[in-house]
Amino acid sequence: QVQFVQSGGGLVQPGGSLRLSCAASGATLDYWAFGWFRQAPGKEREGVSCIRPADGDTYYADSVKGRFTISRDTAKNTVYLQMNSLKPEDTAVYYCGTQPYVCPESLITYDYWGQGTQVTVSS
Repeated sequence: QVQFVQSGGGLVQPGGSLRLSCAASGATLDYWAFGWFRQAPGKEREGVSCIRPADGDTYYADSVKGRFTISRDTAKNTVYLQMNSLKPEDTAVYYCGTQPYVCPESLITYDYWGQGTQVTVSS
């Protein structure tokens, strides 16, 4: 059973920054790919980013490339999403997900995911 503890969401002004955290149990960063996807009200899920276990390669959606950075702390079995230069269109519930070995091509369809954390970008 994979479980997640997500934290770090909140309200931020446009141009601001937030860091999301996802601590996992039941799946280790050594063998499982971890990533983030989001869903805004009335919109479809959107893949955001993923980090591959074998070599730490990272993947990003075009909409966040250059602004968001995914990283991991294997000692804490925790994945982070540093979000800079936030825009109102980044407002969504952000979910942490995982699946064995490789990142999903869509950056969306993970085998397990967390409860989500709200990110609101507004002045």
